[in-house]
Order: sequence, then structure tokens, then C-alpha cells
Amino acid sequence: MATTGRSILREAAFVRLWLGTTASGLATWAFPFVLGLAVLERELTATALGMVLAGRSVGFLVAVPVGGVLADRHSRRGVVLWAGLAATLATPVLAAGMGRSVPLMIVAAVVIGAGQGACRPAYQAMVCEVVDQDRRQQANAATALAVRVVTLTAPGIVALLALVFDITALLVGTGLVWLFAALVPPKGRATTPEPGPKPGIVRAFFEGLHEARRHPWFLAGLTALTVVIATGYSATAVALPLVSRDRYGTEAVLAAGLTAYTVGGLIGAVIVGKWRPRREGWTALAALACYGIAPLALLFPVPAVVVIVAYALSGIAIELFNVPWFTATQREVAENKLARVSSVDFLLSYGLAPVGLALIAPAIDAYGTATVLGVCAAACFLVPVAAMLVPTTREFRRDTPDRDAVTS
Repeated sequence: MATTGRSILREAAFVRLWLGTTASGLATWAFPFVLGLAVLERELTATALGMVLAGRSVGFLVAVPVGGVLADRHSRRGVVLWAGLAATLATPVLAAGMGRSVPLMIVAAVVIGAGQGACRPAYQAMVCEVVDQDRRQQANAATALAVRVVTLTAPGIVALLALVFDITALLVGTGLVWLFAALVPPKGRATTPEPGPKPGIVRAFFEGLHEARRHPWFLAGLTALTVVIATGYSATAVALPLVSRDRYGTEAVLAAGLTAYTVGGLIGAVIVGKWRPRREGWTALAALACYGIAPLALLFPVPAVVVIVAYALSGIAIELFNVPWFTATQREVAENKLARVSSVDFLLSYGLAPVGLALIAPAIDAYGTATVLGVCAAACFLVPVAAMLVPTTREFRRDTPDRDAVTS
């Protein structure tokens, strides 16, 4: 366990967990970029790329709930190990199928996605095993910072390596990163198993859903996060390239906007690592609502710099929500159900993001970019604010003391 007063990055157990989480993020972000390079070099068709990435998404969605159950039932370190090894072994298989067998690549991509999905709730729950409660927000902020650095640097790193290595070698390299992610995390503290006979996978997952329902703040926050990602994130991802091309006549706005978003995330992670607002839940939800600034900036004919600033502010906002959200989940949820509740979070919020992306483009074709952006901006602003009306969201606590009454 960490000791209060020392930097979290001086704790060996957390550093190992942090490195493993960062490595899994690097492998996850590098994978589609390497396949994109394969398309540019005509080693893979755009259709095959879409099918392979879809296969990875399917594997992720299937493995997230299963991984949550296994991580609550068995060693979380073991779940990370076997999930990482599965992704490691599947990666060279996918590389071998390049240019030879698209079905083989899809099957391998499903396994890689499953490894990624099983790791996510296990990594999230392992934080409680190596970090004491008072310092989990600092730990989550450090992890968020690492993820943003990876997002910012991974494309450049892969592009530089592509000057030296071919696509097959780069893919195998992502497998080696998965191997590192599988082996480096610490053993952690054993979780007390639930008494009585163990239920099946499906029933055990529904027990996690039942635990989630015990926390009104969690359901309200998850609904808000899911709506923001499905509308705001998806709309900006699809509309930014169109606006960059049609309104500003250059791809520079696209590149600058995406970079500003990542830099904003870095800034947000630094801020939230030290800042403890008085009403943590309401502050986090208000920050989440600020994501609507990005689609709003794309809606009006503003100077390009306004769009870039809006994306930076959105990046700050999302981390001001994410870190307190993860920390509250780790604090409030029963530890022997934490991985399952985290899997519900990932399954509904980030897992459904591809659905939003798939629906936004047809909606733009049917109703126009301005209408879709307006609706998405309104959803981003209104749904998190509405979530604040749910009891217990003020502090992201199931039983929130009235601090004003206590201190008066």
C-alpha cells in the first residue's frame, strides 16, 4: 500500500501497474495506426481494415463483461497476465494473415480485442489492491496522464519506426508491448471471495449490474458519460474532418484540433491530480457538460483558433470528469464486485462509442451537419446537468453527508 506524503510514482507496486496500463494503451492505440499504414502501402484494403477493426471491437465487447467476472472471482493479476498473453500470441498470427487471409486476420483481431477488453476492468480494480484510498485520485490522474501522452506520441513513434521496419515487424512489435503489459504488473492484494457456490458467468455479471444499481450517482453519471461519448465525441470525430476541409480548406485544423484535445487531456490530468473540489460529483458532471463546447464550435463559422481552443477545453473537461469518476467507483463499490461494475462502465460508455460513430454519418447525410451538431451539443450540455438532479451525485457517494450543515 502507498504511504501518505510520498509521490505515488515512488511506490514500486503502483509504478509497475502504471507501466502495464500504459503499455496496454500504447499497444491499443498503435494497432489501428499500423494497419492504416498497411492500407497506405497497399498491403491491406480499406474494406479489410474495417473488418479487422470491427473484429477487434467485437472481441472487446464480449470480453469486457467476462473479464470483469473473472477479475472479481480470481486473481486480477492473473486475468491481466492471460489476457495480455492472448493478445501477444494473436498478434503475429494476424501479421501472418496480412495479404494472405482476411478471415485469419479477423479471428486474430477478435482475440486481440478480447485481451484488451479483459484487461480493462482488471487493471481498474487492481488500483485498489496497490494504492490506499486517499491517494487513488492521484494514481488515476497519473494513469490518465500516461494515456494522454501515449495518445499524443504513439502515431509519431510508429511513423518513425515505419521508416526502419516493415508492417509485419511493427505488428509483431505491438505484440511485444502486450507481452510487457502482461508481465510487468505487481501481484497485488488478494480479494476476499464471495461466500457460497460461485454462480455462472451471466449471473455473476448481473450481480455486478445489481451492485451498480445500488449507487444512483453511478447510474446517473454513466448515463451522462454514455450520451456525451455517443453524441459529442462521435459528432466531433466525424464532423471535424468535414468542417476542416469545407470551411477552412485545410487539413491543418483537423490535425491541430485533435492535438489540442490530447494536450487538453494532459492539462486536465495534471489539474485533477492535485485539485479536490468541494462538491466533487457536481464539479465532474459540470466538466463533462463542457464537452459540448467542441460540437458548438464546429456549428458556427468561427475562426479556426476558436475550434482549436474548444477542443483543448474539451480535453481538459473529459479528464476533470474521468479521474474523479474512476476514483469514486473504486471508493464506493464493493471491492469484490468492482471489476464487474467497471466492466459495466466500459461496456456502455466506451464500448458503445462505435455505435455512435456508425450512426452519426448517416444522420449528417439525412439532416445536415448543422442540425446534428446542434442536437449533439445540446445533449452534451443538458444530460450531465440533468444527472446532477439525481440524489448522491453531489459527492459521487451513496450516502452524502450535508457538509454545509456539519460545518455551520
